[in-house]
Amino acid sequence: MKIIDLHDPKRVNRTPNQTEILLSSGDFEEQGFLIKRVELRLYIEKIDEKLGIFSLITSYVETNKGSVEMIYDEGYRGEDSLNRAVKFLVSNLGLSSLILRSLISLKASISN
Repeated sequence: MKIIDLHDPKRVNRTPNQTEILLSSGDFEEQGFLIKRVELRLYIEKIDEKLGIFSLITSYVETNKGSVEMIYDEGYRGEDSLNRAVKFLVSNLGLSSLILRSLISLKASISN
């Protein structure tokens, strides 16, 4: 089961411009789900002459029961937006909340 939890799933209907792997050991268990992989993905959507790059950053969580991709951040975030987002997540315990948020979405889809 693959869930794309975005208002417009077409926004991620292509290969990301950049991907950062946050977890890939495949041996982390949470609420009955085996977490195989956690990534942040950058999709550059447009470049404005004055504002710069418009970035869509999504989180991707792959489990033994399915995967979820959802919006993490978006906007005119500059040149190094993905690396700054990764540093923020890792240094502020954001990884656990990102995983839990994804599992909630996955559980809701499985139960429907």
